[in-house]
Amino acid sequence: MDIRNLNSAHPYITKDSSKIFELCHPVNSKVTNLSLAIADIEAGHATKPHIHKKSEEIYYILDGKGSMYIDDERGEVNLGDCVFIPPGAKHWIENNGKDKLVILCTSSPAYSHDDTELI
Repeated sequence: MDIRNLNSAHPYITKDSSKIFELCHPVNSKVTNLSLAIADIEAGHATKPHIHKKSEEIYYILDGKGSMYIDDERGEVNLGDCVFIPPGAKHWIENNGKDKLVILCTSSPAYSHDDTELI
């Protein structure tokens, strides 16, 4: 059995400037084909525009609100919203609220700095 808890996840900063708490990833669990993490974005901040050459992602908004940008589209995201990001799509998210934006992020294949290209 492979059980992970957010309280024991050590945060790190990704290439796009997200603060990530990796829950399940091939480097820390038995999972092999995807990753699951929590991302925190402080009020007034945004991730850097980037693409993932191979990975597709899903963002699920756990708390806060923001603006999601995918290629030439912009959409408002709030608590409970789910966003699909296809491989190769330029994307970033901006916290335009007053509180921390908290996102559950899944990536397949698993997140990798090598698969992240800043735009």
